[in-house]
Amino acid sequence: MKGHPLRATIGAVVLIAGLAAAPAQAAAAATPDIPVANVKAHLAQLQSIATANGGNRAHGRPGYLASVTYVKGLLDQAGFTTTQQSFTYNGATGYNLIADWPGGDTSKTLMVGAHLDSVTAGPGINDNGSGSAANLEVALQVARSGFQPARHLRFGWWGAEELGLRGSTAYVNSLTSAQKAAITGYLNFDMVASPNPGYFLYDGDNSDNTGSGPGPTGSAAIEQTLADYFTSIGVPTRGTDFDGRSDYGPFISAGIPAGGIFTGAEGIKTSAQVALWGGTATAFDACYHKACDTSANINDTALDRNADAIAYAVWTLAGASTPPTGSTVWSDDFETAKGWTAGTTDTATAGAFERGDPEATSSSGVTTQLGTAAGGTYALVTGAAAGSSAGANDLDGGVTTLTSPAITLPSGTLTLNLSWYLAYLNNATSADYLRIRIAGGATLINLNAAASNKAAAWTTATANLSAYAGQTIQLQVEAADTGTASLIEAAVDNVVITKS
Repeated sequence: MKGHPLRATIGAVVLIAGLAAAPAQAAAAATPDIPVANVKAHLAQLQSIATANGGNRAHGRPGYLASVTYVKGLLDQAGFTTTQQSFTYNGATGYNLIADWPGGDTSKTLMVGAHLDSVTAGPGINDNGSGSAANLEVALQVARSGFQPARHLRFGWWGAEELGLRGSTAYVNSLTSAQKAAITGYLNFDMVASPNPGYFLYDGDNSDNTGSGPGPTGSAAIEQTLADYFTSIGVPTRGTDFDGRSDYGPFISAGIPAGGIFTGAEGIKTSAQVALWGGTATAFDACYHKACDTSANINDTALDRNADAIAYAVWTLAGASTPPTGSTVWSDDFETAKGWTAGTTDTATAGAFERGDPEATSSSGVTTQLGTAAGGTYALVTGAAAGSSAGANDLDGGVTTLTSPAITLPSGTLTLNLSWYLAYLNNATSADYLRIRIAGGATLINLNAAASNKAAAWTTATANLSAYAGQTIQLQVEAADTGTASLIEAAVDNVVITKS
């Protein structure tokens, strides 16, 4: 974090009628607890990276790229689709890391961000290892829990924030107008474990009436969601101005609603704030932008509370996907055999699609086949048996298909709903794929691999079948491994066609 000193009031956060999120007690029950020990383990790794690279993780320095590599590796293994975006500033290459969780409505993307760089003076463990590590652990919990949000979830780790929000600005500037409009909320977490902490929320509704005005429409609802969580645990919060000090800046400039948590930097905690939160009437973080911003410069209680608050906001604002609505026309959960047939011209030499009870496989920490179906015991899966290694029964040699029995569709609005995953290692190419199609007709869902590691993770998808109303169709599940060295696994479960 950089910029002018903190401007924060101690007035209460105001409820905005009609914009408040779901009640805290209801949403908190569905939100996972984020183990603070896991977050601290990430901070220990960032400290080790800084120690091994000249004492910092700054833009253009080897410690920063090593930090990106650490975060990216964990997200790739968890099943996120990651993109390492490069930019140039001060003659050095910087990097943003973008991680998308498969599924959800991409026209209503919820983005969660934190800057990953430090200043050159120190390792930056509170500023901003704390926000980066908390966001990382929340993202990993999304994968572990199998959370299937209604909104698309995207996480970002920004470079060169300490030099003027360079990375986040480069990212926002790279987006088209439509892509900006598709991000319907941005959550920013910068310094969430200051050793003498306050609990500040970005003032989305301008209820504090200081400095800058309110954030874009929707920012008040983000503030209220975070306030709801802290109310539920009995911790008071106060507002902090959208003063341009952190990476929400380019997002709100683009009209994107924003919010987040901040525990204070070089500003002095007032006596009123000491009465409110405890601590001492000294700097919130006496090691701000100094060499002493190490793993010893962390308040564990603040880190624990704020990591859980981040998870609460993600689970509440992203929303769980809802079961298919309308009446069921046809379904197959694969618990019994319903007559799917293999293609007579399939070319795969191993790992053909089958209805089976899948066995888990992994390669170098990347889960390549899940040991559980999306529901029940059975699924359609490429090579259900684990074999002697991850590559023993993966898809090899070409194309494999399974085609459903005939399905007669009624008139009306029809939707195909299903669960899927496509897992691959960095020896894959974009020519490897999973497709769901109408047999002999159009492709409904097309998923391509890439030259990176992507772990298996059950994800939901839908497709509109209304164009086939009144017809009899067959669904076809198809996967391909077009390269001899690729490791490809795919699966499909819980296929449901509904009429609404």
